[in-house]
Amino acid sequence: QVQLVESGGGLVQPGGSLRLSCAASGSIFRLYAMGWYRQAPGKQRELVAAISSGGSTNYADSVKGRFTISRDNAKNTVYLQMNSLKPEDTAVYYCNTQPAIRLYWGQGTQVTVSS
Repeated sequence: QVQLVESGGGLVQPGGSLRLSCAASGSIFRLYAMGWYRQAPGKQRELVAAISSGGSTNYADSVKGRFTISRDNAKNTVYLQMNSLKPEDTAVYYCNTQPAIRLYWGQGTQVTVSS
């Protein structure tokens, strides 16, 4: 049984910040690369940030320099620090392994950037 639960979303103004958390159940979390994905209305889900089991990170060009992904393997948790938020960042944000495993998709957490 594997469950990923995202939290921390909300409504923020442009230029604001938000910190998302993803709590993972199940075993061997520390062995997997993890990613944050987002899906805006009418658009496909896209990978925005990924972190390897060893801590190496990659970011989509659209969020580079603004978002930071991190993980705490002892807590089975991955984080996404989101700064300088733009209206274009509005989406439902999901965590999953990277590459994603279909069965692991959860409910996501809504991020809305609006004035």
